[in-house]
Parts: sequence; C-alpha cells; structure tokens
Amino acid sequence: MTEDFLPIPPFYSKIQQATLESGFSMASDLSTGSLLRTLAATKPKGNFLELGTGTGLSTSWILDGMDSGSSLVSIDFDEAFLSIARKFLGDDTRLTLELIDGEKWVESNREQTFDFIFADTWHGKYLLLDEVLEMLSPGGLYIVDDMLPQENWPEGHAAKAENFIKKLESMPNLTITKLNWSTGIIIATRKW
Repeated sequence: MTEDFLPIPPFYSKIQQATLESGFSMASDLSTGSLLRTLAATKPKGNFLELGTGTGLSTSWILDGMDSGSSLVSIDFDEAFLSIARKFLGDDTRLTLELIDGEKWVESNREQTFDFIFADTWHGKYLLLDEVLEMLSPGGLYIVDDMLPQENWPEGHAAKAENFIKKLESMPNLTITKLNWSTGIIIATRKW
C-alpha cells in the first residue's frame, strides 16, 4: 500500500502556491489533510471548528470532507495569511473565516459546541485547552498535529508537547489515540 491523497481538494494547489509565496511555513502536510477530510466525513450536518486557519490548506481538506449541511468556523489572527484562505475559500457558504485572537474568540464563544475541533495553534492546544474541550460535543472529535519533534520548534517546546500529551491522557472524559505518523497526530473523542 502506498500513500495516495487523491483527489486533492479544489483550490488546494493554488492555496499551496500562495502559501509558498507568502513564506508561511507552518502548514499541515498532505497526510494530515487527508486524515482531516476522512474524519470530517464522519460528522454529517456537523459543527466544525478550526483554530489556526493559516493560509487555508487544512481548511480545504476539512471542507472537502464535510457534507452540504455542515458548517465550519475557522479563526486566525494573521490577516496576511487569512487573506489567502479568504481569496480561495471565501465563497464557500459553509465556511466562516474570522480574523481574531484565539483567546478572545474562545472566551466570547464558550457557549458553542462543536462535533469536530482541529486545534492547529496555541489556543485550544497549549492555551485554553480545558475551555476548548468543553466546547466538544459528546462523541465529537478533537484533533491535533505536530506532536512529533519538528525542526521549527523553539527551545523548550518539546516539554510543552509532553505536558500537553500527559494532560490529555489524564482526562477521564476523553478517549485518545496517539499516532506516530505524519507529524504526530492525536485524535480524541469526548465520551458520552
């Protein structure tokens, strides 16, 4: 068996080119994108949340897996990168892109619940984890990547990642799977 990510989502190649030109270096890889698409397909008429849009590469995979009755809120604080996502994905009526600091967004939306949360930034992963997990519906999926050591990790980040994993493992309301694959994926679901 070989890895095959076909079909690539609409606009992915154009977003990837714009991403390279922008200098953004934190994009999720094809393996993560393919997994996000597959997991998104398990949540018909679902409410989706992506914390850390970046340029929209992983957003395109999530949208590609979502059905027509689902909705995705994706947030980022960097207008330069978010504008790339807006340019290529902004016409999708299932998608709401928000330019906002992660802490402000979480604190002002704590009453919302989501069936699928992809936490690809500090907020919802290393910051405000408890608050974001409270937004996860029973049976909902919480996904993070970049849990294996990365070249772009700043000094001391490995310890943060270890502490994050230990915290997830200690939460009695979650069932988790750690995948030593791609950039290091964790998938958790909230117990009923």
